[in-house]
Amino acid sequence: MRAKRPAPRRQGVKKKAMSKQSRRIVLVTGGSRGIGAAVSRLAAAAGYDVALSYLSDNKAAEAVVADIEGAGRRALAIQADVGVPDDVQKLFRAVDEKLGTITALVNNAGVIGRAGRLADADDATIKTCIDVNVTGAILVAREGIRRMSTRLGGRGGAIVNVSSAASTLGSPGEFVWYAASKGAMDSLTLGLSKEVGAEGIRVNAVSPGLIDTDIHASAGSPDRVERLKGGVPLGREGTAKEVAQAIMFLLSEEAAYISGAILRVAGGR
Repeated sequence: MRAKRPAPRRQGVKKKAMSKQSRRIVLVTGGSRGIGAAVSRLAAAAGYDVALSYLSDNKAAEAVVADIEGAGRRALAIQADVGVPDDVQKLFRAVDEKLGTITALVNNAGVIGRAGRLADADDATIKTCIDVNVTGAILVAREGIRRMSTRLGGRGGAIVNVSSAASTLGSPGEFVWYAASKGAMDSLTLGLSKEVGAEGIRVNAVSPGLIDTDIHASAGSPDRVERLKGGVPLGREGTAKEVAQAIMFLLSEEAAYISGAILRVAGGR
């Protein structure tokens, strides 16, 4: 069972003299570490107020909040497990009440489980992966659409789903269940982009490859990056910041005519 800790005390900075209509507010799920933390910091630098969800590491969430505030933006960290429907509702209510209506969503929270063959994986590993990476991602996207859709009274916006190159590589012998969950993320991206495009919402995905984050150690393979980077055509692993830069591009006006795209950030792999 995933233990929960108290939420960080730091909840935001003083409001800037800015109308509600002109504010850009992004929600980053899983925003306390890795790719999510990198996105949160870059978004603040780009002028967004940032809400981020985290599962249990309140110290990491506090550090990201401090950096966002240091960039002069409002910040909010909410403890929430997106694999729990009630937590998804709590997360969006907190953002609505304390920051305002989001204009962008980065659907990033995900779990992978211990590396191994599917035949050896336990029920809890598979269920948690699907609950968070598939059901959770769908529920988060639904709540984002309910707030951004012009059909429902919103201002429009952009969603970036964080998929994985595993969705096409398959991850045999390591994380077949995870690869399957990210295949669902790709389908979610394509379907939603067509469903809500006329409602002012662009939906895209990034598909990271071998990225140097702590996800490998959490899966019991701390040497995984070193073992596999030789198979990357660019000859190295990627960084969380490089993936975050691709996400920020897809959120930006420079990508105003891009929707339904799955941008691979994998060094050619």
